[in-house]
Amino acid sequence: MSYHIACDIHTHTIFSRHAYSTIGENVAVCRERGMELLGSSDHFSSMLFPDQHLRNFQYFLNQGCWPRVWDGVVVLRGLEVDIVSLDGDLFGQDIDVPNTIVGRPYASDGSLFDRVTSGMDYLIASVHNGDFTKGAPIARTTNMYVKALENPQVFVLGHTGRSGVPFDYDEVLTVAKEKNKLIEINEHSLEIDSRGWFHSVCSRIAQRCAEMGVGIIVSSDAHLSPAIGQFQHAQDMLEGIGFPQELIMNRDRRTLLEALERAGICNLCELADLADYE
Repeated sequence: MSYHIACDIHTHTIFSRHAYSTIGENVAVCRERGMELLGSSDHFSSMLFPDQHLRNFQYFLNQGCWPRVWDGVVVLRGLEVDIVSLDGDLFGQDIDVPNTIVGRPYASDGSLFDRVTSGMDYLIASVHNGDFTKGAPIARTTNMYVKALENPQVFVLGHTGRSGVPFDYDEVLTVAKEKNKLIEINEHSLEIDSRGWFHSVCSRIAQRCAEMGVGIIVSSDAHLSPAIGQFQHAQDMLEGIGFPQELIMNRDRRTLLEALERAGICNLCELADLADYE
């Protein structure tokens, strides 16, 4: 089976500090490869800056200046936010931000999470440092992922196969299906998997998604523009288990945008009918 995957919504730019391409360079690669949609999802995490302040993250605040169609590629504004507690809390939710980046007071209370994510189209929720999960019973780690999925802005659980956090697949996938949220199959996880451990876990998760009818997103997790739209390891793994094409929600632009709407994340379906190269 050969899969058609025309959208990549887990990608990074130089803002993430350990990535190396600009948003313009990422768009250019998408256009060159005939990709229909790019989602830019830089890190929203304590790993970027030692002190947390709204000014650090103004890169996200100004993304409204990005065109929705950039050189024929539909561009979505996302971010990859860290899950930081067993209660499913997300980075920035506990940091109060009373003032704007120029020091004026906001009219209402809000956290760093509220201020930064309010203009985003979608969030990918991931665990990058799982130390807080060490020794926790599987019921707690399962609840962590469930709570993350219950956040109304979260669209995707990121690289669960690489995070090293065990959880009850059926319980988490049941919630994902009920809420029309997606589970990521992360190309980068498989690409760096020299011991085969990530492949084994990702394969089990994907197999259960297929059996339960849960939608997935296949992502490059690109930190350099040439990696965008490259999914060979993920496709090989999915082909090996006979994963159904219809459960790959980024197989084309329309499917991805309709999935966003069904999940109650945002409605950008009017972008589905745009010509690829206007």
